[in-house]
Amino acid sequence: MTPELAQRLDLLDERLASLGSVVVAFSGGADSAFLLAAAVRSLGADRVVAATSTADSLATGEWEAAHRFALGLGVEHIAVATDEMDRPGYRANGADRCYHCKASLGDELSGMAARRGLRHVAVGTNADDLAEPHRPGLRASAERGIVTPLADVGLGKADVRAASRDWGLATWDKPQAACLASRIAYGVAVDPERLARIDRAEAAARTELQEAGLAVRNLRVRDLGEDARIEVDATLVDSVGGTRLVAVVVAAGFRSAEVDPRGFRSGSLNDDLSPTDLRPGRAAASSWDLPLVD
Repeated sequence: MTPELAQRLDLLDERLASLGSVVVAFSGGADSAFLLAAAVRSLGADRVVAATSTADSLATGEWEAAHRFALGLGVEHIAVATDEMDRPGYRANGADRCYHCKASLGDELSGMAARRGLRHVAVGTNADDLAEPHRPGLRASAERGIVTPLADVGLGKADVRAASRDWGLATWDKPQAACLASRIAYGVAVDPERLARIDRAEAAARTELQEAGLAVRNLRVRDLGEDARIEVDATLVDSVGGTRLVAVVVAAGFRSAEVDPRGFRSGSLNDDLSPTDLRPGRAAASSWDLPLVD
């Protein structure tokens, strides 16, 4: 661990200790898992609650993995029913879809924190996230006074992975796993059936590649309406031609499918957004400077 990272972790410990008690929005990914572990170290398990949304956009197996991780830390883990599917802005799947999703989650967790007497809701936003051009979900969190301890002390994704590895967290090298709704092309309506189709397709695709002896790390089935675009690690693109990858994705319910020759690209559907859509999710000012939620 570098001296710089050690210093940032000391700042994180100070930041979390100042919060008193938290509900952590726990997706099960590397960032929120690290935040949860850090909160337990700073506050103790009795002052921390992990909350995971059971929305239709959660991929199969993610809840179970998150539950095992939280229990391993001795933290109470709660399944949260959110109402994003009832919000027209979410279902319409415009460029601001994530705003409506995070607004739903933020409203639910803020209510939970108030009912349980916990002082804050915290999310695993890291410093790198603040620099990305399209993060409407950050605005929804900031509007609700939700805190971002990792970003506040300057911890980026590489820092989170390095510290997680040092702490022995199983999530240190977990691939990014954005919600299933992020696979749907903007303007194509989000509904439970479409999300389930993507989930089936990705599970079948992973099984097919594993049985073919191809170790895939990043895989996405992009839902373009009735057709699908499959993204795998760029190093595997030339190898998947001899598999039934396209066939199993079509069998999951798509009219047709093709493999993207460019390979996996995080947020590739954002390429179709106009410049006016690509605005920062919120001001770069640290949420440490925002009023604390009591």
